[in-house]
Amino acid sequence: MIWYTSVRFDYTTVGHVTADVLSDGSRRPGGTAFYSALQAARLGRRALIVTQGEPGEIEDLLEPYRSELELQILPAEHTTTLETSGTGLARSQRMLAWAGAFDEAAVAIDTEILHLAPVARETPRRWRGQAGFVGLTPQGLVREWSGEGRRIRPSAPDPRGIPDSCDAIVLSETERASCAALIARVAAAGAVVAVTAGSSPTTILLAGDEVLGVEVPPLDGPGDDLGAGDVFAAAFFMALEEGVDPAAAAGFANAAAAVRMRGSGAQAIGDRSAIEARLRAAA
Repeated sequence: MIWYTSVRFDYTTVGHVTADVLSDGSRRPGGTAFYSALQAARLGRRALIVTQGEPGEIEDLLEPYRSELELQILPAEHTTTLETSGTGLARSQRMLAWAGAFDEAAVAIDTEILHLAPVARETPRRWRGQAGFVGLTPQGLVREWSGEGRRIRPSAPDPRGIPDSCDAIVLSETERASCAALIARVAAAGAVVAVTAGSSPTTILLAGDEVLGVEVPPLDGPGDDLGAGDVFAAAFFMALEEGVDPAAAAGFANAAAAVRMRGSGAQAIGDRSAIEARLRAAA
């Protein structure tokens, strides 16, 4: 199932678009591939999501954003479905259905920025095609689900989803310990690593053991933070690809996340003018 007609894209995410079941029983689209691609689109980039799941269900979930996003769905029996409750570090999720891992041979891309965006150990290590910049958010590689209730819990990263090389990775402080070997490897190869920590400073790790701290301006009355880390990642990758230095790129990404958190749901994701206004206000 395809929503696009031509080839070259500015920003391509590869990962499961999820059906998120919230505590009130409502369902809405989720997953890093969705939130990050939507942020890229609202920053003026032509964005494609390559995902896997039940085509009709995913099309229905993304219908409100059809004018902003382009979509390729690799058919599967189920759409990855997560029962989500809580916010921030208190958030918990339960796996209700999984769309399965991508077949490397089925993923063909042609894009300026490729964002590998797993939520549940699904993304391929390799793909067909070309990308000028490769970003990774490994959150979905350090999750596993098993046993009663299929609760998602942290684990060592799945090596099958780690690309041979990348230009930048974004992860949270809660994933830092389990990703220590991955961080060391990519930083030594020259990749930029951003470690987010909520309202605490964002840590930037560079080659040569250089460490930068980027303050996160306080946010009055934040709304829900679901997808805020994904918005940060998209803004960070785009700024780096545009040649912005890592500290300034993190500042821009923190502003994008703040705009998202001041509202509710994906509709709160901001455009460039909203993010730049947040930067000015924070300054």
